[in-house]
Amino acid sequence: MTRIDRRKFVQLAASVGVSAVATGVGSSFAIAEGKGKVVIIGGGAGGASVAHYLKKSAPQLDVTLIEIQAKYTTCFFSNLYLGGFRTLDSITHDYEGLKKLGIKVVSELATGVDTAKKQVTLKTGDKISYDKLVLSPGIDFKYDAIEGYSAEAAKTMPHAWKAGVQTQILKTQLKEMKAGGTVVMAAPPNPFRCPPGPYERASMIAHYLQKHKPGSKLMIFDPKEKFSKMALFQEGWLDYYQDIIEWVSPEFTDGGVKKVDVSAMTVTTGDGEVTKADVANIIPAQKAGKIAHIAGCAKGDWCPINPKDFSSALQKDVYVIGDSSIAKTMPKSAFSANSQARVVANAIQAELVGKRKFPARYRNTCWSMISVDNSVKVGANYTAGPDSLVTKDKFISKTGETDELRKKTFNESLSWYDSITNEMFVKS
Repeated sequence: MTRIDRRKFVQLAASVGVSAVATGVGSSFAIAEGKGKVVIIGGGAGGASVAHYLKKSAPQLDVTLIEIQAKYTTCFFSNLYLGGFRTLDSITHDYEGLKKLGIKVVSELATGVDTAKKQVTLKTGDKISYDKLVLSPGIDFKYDAIEGYSAEAAKTMPHAWKAGVQTQILKTQLKEMKAGGTVVMAAPPNPFRCPPGPYERASMIAHYLQKHKPGSKLMIFDPKEKFSKMALFQEGWLDYYQDIIEWVSPEFTDGGVKKVDVSAMTVTTGDGEVTKADVANIIPAQKAGKIAHIAGCAKGDWCPINPKDFSSALQKDVYVIGDSSIAKTMPKSAFSANSQARVVANAIQAELVGKRKFPARYRNTCWSMISVDNSVKVGANYTAGPDSLVTKDKFISKTGETDELRKKTFNESLSWYDSITNEMFVKS
């Protein structure tokens, strides 16, 4: 093969109209000729997983993961931290494994997407080009759905629905609360991240109060008449926390919490009743992450997708996975996001490197801890219908199960956590 020196190559490139692709973020992000460029925004269960699957199965792809957090605390299992069953370190992970695999990890905030030019803009002003874009930014909050609530108010009345600092605030408040105090939780309306999550959290907080704050109460003001695993949670609360947890349905409050007063530490329900809280966990209504709206992928609060591969129903060459997508019967969970990531990785590989595309298959399982060695689960398998996902093979734990079975379910959840975080962060 004849060697072409740099000067001759530049002349040749100019003669045939070949130009370098400038990303605007320095040479470390330069795209090599002939590589497909995939940019992923969001480094959680969806984004980190799809980055791993893409690079592992198609190492020739140029994969960039944009995630502002250098270390990621998982929202799933954060309730166990509140209950005293996990440390914060045990649910916090870095991206070194992904970097070693050859994935470019950019610890910046993505602030813009130009789907016509196929470019992502960072807060720094730098731009990264893509052939395929995967959005997995999680959720943002509709703070104005509750009068008096805001991002600033959340520093005093934490939602803790994005794990990390918020989770630590809530845990610190529980530790500093006096015995015999009152914890108030405002549960969110549907749809929201992790449907069983508020009720697992109630169980974990109640366990903590029972052990460390005798005589304390937890009041749940819910805007919903029913919630995920309702019979299972209520059975567990009756068995373990009947003197601690009070779940208040919307028929008694005219729709749950409508107003908060941060300075007075009070919540006001729709019927006008005011409740004083020592700790207030306010989980507001939710919507797709901001960048998904900026990218033009949202219709209303959430992002519609094509069920065959979770490509955006609104933008070409863009995929939306995880909590920001609206998959109707498939709930917003880490398991769901990881399952969607597999399908998206396969679809992108098929288009960019010619790999075989398989029919989409999805699965979800959500485990919830109620007490020591006592967990329950719910889940289903899904296939892609013409317009939406089709639910197959649903399953759920049963009331009255043996202690042995509940412990087995709990241990199953531990194994799953290790498995999914290994896949997300390439830990082994």
